[in-house]
Amino acid sequence: MKNILIINGHQQYGSSSGKLNQTLMDSMVRLLEEKNTIQTTIIQNGYSIEAEQQKFLWADIIIYQTPIYWFSVPGLFKTYMDEVYAYGLFFKGADQYGSGGLLTGKKYMFSTTWNAPKQAFNDPTQFFKGNNLEEAISHLHRVQEFLGMQPLKSFACYDVVKNPNVDKFVSELDVHLKEVLNF
Repeated sequence: MKNILIINGHQQYGSSSGKLNQTLMDSMVRLLEEKNTIQTTIIQNGYSIEAEQQKFLWADIIIYQTPIYWFSVPGLFKTYMDEVYAYGLFFKGADQYGSGGLLTGKKYMFSTTWNAPKQAFNDPTQFFKGNNLEEAISHLHRVQEFLGMQPLKSFACYDVVKNPNVDKFVSELDVHLKEVLNF
């Protein structure tokens, strides 16, 4: 049994209500709560900085469910990181830059939703110039590495605005979670 923190990083943006990200989060909770202890945070609903820090310290695995806005997380999610990821609690100074993470022994996973189609990745003639998903979000991985955490394979739903196949996304996420969490 693992302690798993699932964070929904969606932020209301234009006509995007966050229904898909909440559906994916709810699906994760349903799947994982049978054999694990789950805590959740929906950033848009507000949070206590101290309570969030305690959730991170408690968790073995952190799953970030987030849309990708302008190739990164929503602004509110970035503010959450700025407020919650505290010096002395999550990281400290070190002789070698980036090696002072205090969340060692913890793993994390990104579950992302993209307007970009899957074909935009892994093809040098497309927008991401041949980069795969992990490379496209490498800046987000660096943040977690700075804290000392180890990555699990990321998940993505592509083309979610033009082709919102929610049942397919949920099914693929379930398969992905079973694969990366070995159950």
